[in-house]
Amino acid sequence: MTDGDDETDLPAETLDSRLDEAAEALDAAETEADLDDVEAQLDDIAADLEDANLPSPEDDDEDDPAEELQDRLDGLRDDLDEARGPYDTDVVDAIEDATATLTDTRWTEDGEGETAAAVESFVADVAETLGVDLTGDDADALDAAAEAVAEAGLDPDDDADTIATLLDHTDALASGLEDAEEWDDLETHEQLRAEGFYDVLGHYKDYPPEWAALKEWEQQGNVEMVLLALDSFQSDFMERHCLEALTRMNDEAAFDEMNQRAGKRDEPGIRALGKMAATDAVDTLVEYVDADSDPGLQKVTFKALGEIGSEEATGPIANKLVAENEQIRPHAARALGLIGDTRAIDPLADTLADDEDDETRAAAAWALRQIGTERALDAAAEYTDDRAYLVQHEAEQAADALSVEQPA
Repeated sequence: MTDGDDETDLPAETLDSRLDEAAEALDAAETEADLDDVEAQLDDIAADLEDANLPSPEDDDEDDPAEELQDRLDGLRDDLDEARGPYDTDVVDAIEDATATLTDTRWTEDGEGETAAAVESFVADVAETLGVDLTGDDADALDAAAEAVAEAGLDPDDDADTIATLLDHTDALASGLEDAEEWDDLETHEQLRAEGFYDVLGHYKDYPPEWAALKEWEQQGNVEMVLLALDSFQSDFMERHCLEALTRMNDEAAFDEMNQRAGKRDEPGIRALGKMAATDAVDTLVEYVDADSDPGLQKVTFKALGEIGSEEATGPIANKLVAENEQIRPHAARALGLIGDTRAIDPLADTLADDEDDETRAAAAWALRQIGTERALDAAAEYTDDRAYLVQHEAEQAADALSVEQPA
């Protein structure tokens, strides 16, 4: 360190001493103005520290004076932030958070009563603390309370006790809302019971109650209850039976709901549309044929389009026979077989001849058999001696079909 009057030559000891003084001033601060003065001190120290020409440690084990001073400075800034406030804006923010919780949460019937009581108590406490007239037990009452706090012009120094009291009230409100019963707190069967799903059950046997209720709602043609079950039960068993029920019902309400779900990439909805053979859903589903980033969605979509059987989907699906993802290509081939469009014969034959994946080739041979024209069967029958057993098996079945078709 060289001697001189330049500020960049301040020794670490001087900066450390100034931090001590700032810490003492922070401890003694009683008002926001006092804290503002401390913040100004810290800003001056930060500027001098940035310009200071402090020695670097000679080895890794030696402490870096610049880092130590910066750590002390950061710690004092954190202490300063904690010493400030509380402010009336903290109260308003807490009320707004509570309002969001109240309006964004689905409450049970009991929960609605509990939240109303918590809000009513809070509003009464705020009214008493501020000496204003406030009433109500809903979000509008909370908005009025927040407005009253903002208009009160509370000073963080002169009205510190009042602000602290209001924050105690907001804490009590938050606790009351947290303890209130939410819809998500209920088990699935409790939610369904609350919705009346089990109301149709009398004496039942042989079936789980959920399935028995589902069958009753299907018989009554109540699509809404079947959809409720589809949304609620997280089991493959119930999903399958819900979709089968919707397929059998196959009315306008079931289609509209499933088509709306399909528009949101809902896979159960897409499956149901396939089972319904819903030709009106083809435009919606074709959009997902190119969803290469979501192979699961593609597989479900291919099968649904195949079950619907619309030749409008032939071209887009045929393009996926050369998809980079080999897990997708077999599903595309099978979908083309279900559709049965003869325009798919050539691309399927090319896939059977050229694809490196035997599962995809076997799927292409199966699809050619499903199309079933002589040209399609001929294309598949050429591979009776194929290296892959699955392809060979499909080819032999195609050859058998051809021999049956030949005149005696």
